[in-house]
Order: sequence, then C-alpha cells, then structure tokens
Amino acid sequence: MKIYSYLLSLTLLTLVSCKQKKTETSEDAQSLTYLALGDSYTIGESVAQAGRWPHQLAKAVEPLINQSLHTTIVAKTGWTTDELNQGINEASLDSNYDLISLLIGVNNQYRGRSLEEYKLEFESLLKRAIAFKRNEKSPVFVVSIPDYGVTPFVQNSNRKPEQIAIEIDMFNMAAEQICAYYGIPFFNITPISRTAVNDANLIAEDGLHPSAEMYRQWVDHFGSVIADKLLANEIP
Repeated sequence: MKIYSYLLSLTLLTLVSCKQKKTETSEDAQSLTYLALGDSYTIGESVAQAGRWPHQLAKAVEPLINQSLHTTIVAKTGWTTDELNQGINEASLDSNYDLISLLIGVNNQYRGRSLEEYKLEFESLLKRAIAFKRNEKSPVFVVSIPDYGVTPFVQNSNRKPEQIAIEIDMFNMAAEQICAYYGIPFFNITPISRTAVNDANLIAEDGLHPSAEMYRQWVDHFGSVIADKLLANEIP
C-alpha cells in the first residue's frame, strides 16, 4: 500500500511538473521579437537606451497588443547602407522576427555618396529585412531619414542646410518609391525632424542627433499603426 501511495504521488508530481513546464513555454511564446536595422538614429546616439525610438515603440505597442516585444538592434553611428549590410552579416540573427524596421541613408548623403548607389543598396537591405519575417503577415516598415540640416551642428558649420534638405528629400523619395514597389509602409518623420529648428528640446546634447522627446514624437506618428499591423497578424 505504501509503495502504491508513493508511486501515485510520484506520478502526480510528474504531471504537475509537466504542466508547469508547458505553461512556462506558452508564456515565453507570448513574447514577440522586433528587429530594428539602421544607423545612429536607430541606436539612439546621445540618448539613454530607454529613449531610443525602437525601445519607445516597443513600450508604446505592448499595452495595445497585450504582449511583450523583445527588441534587437543592429545599428551603429556612422553606418552607410553597405556598412549596415556588413553589420547584418556579422550579427547572429534569427530568420523569423515578428516585426522589422529599417532606417538608413543619412550617412550616404553626408559622405556624398550617389543617389543611384543608395537606391541599389537600400533595395538590397529592404529585401534582407523582408527575408527576416516570421511569416507572410509579419510587418516590415521603413522610417524616413530625418533632416539634420536644422541642427546646431550644421547651423554652426560651413555646410548648407538648404542643400542638405534637398538631398535628404531626394533620398527619402527614392526609398519611398522602392517601399511602394514592395508594398512596405514608409513613415515620413522628416517634417517632424525639421520642427527642431525652433525647438531645442528636440535635439540631443551633442547638437546633432534627435532627443528622446523627438523620438517620442516619431513613435506617436506611427506607433498605433504598427500595433494594428501586429494584431492583424493573428498573434496567438
């Protein structure tokens, strides 16, 4: 009888352990993954980690979709399109993300790289971003290049803000057209970036990059749209 009771207790304990393990796995599955690709704007140069726009986006979206969003950033200050491509090659990335974003090109413009080169390399990067999708409905989106010509860094230099604005617009137009071809949402935050000419609070302490407050305004611009797209993907 004692042996029977012991075996029964052991069986029940095993069943409880298995049930707890399945619950933990189920909870882990509720965490979605977000891959943010870019340069200084994506890595949030001169702002705290929580102030980076990908992290602000995750925080804004999570309560709307009732799930956590684990963020992975592949970005570095100064990167051009080809350098981001190499950075992706060197990163240990999964091939199935629930959300992917791309913001790249300011350093191509800054270094005087050609628009034609940007078009080719941006399209290649967009294709790579699309390839990271977990499934056909996993959202991929692109954020426009902000206009750094309004910053104190440029205003106090011999660079021409008007020319920078023209070239930024050309790069953004090219990116938007490529996004349209692939059916990828393109969020134009460039007008928001230009309001910094009259609001110092939108510029980080380095006088060049956006502040956390500007990044918050970016997220306000497209955060709810991203949440809707994640919900439309029939999140379990």
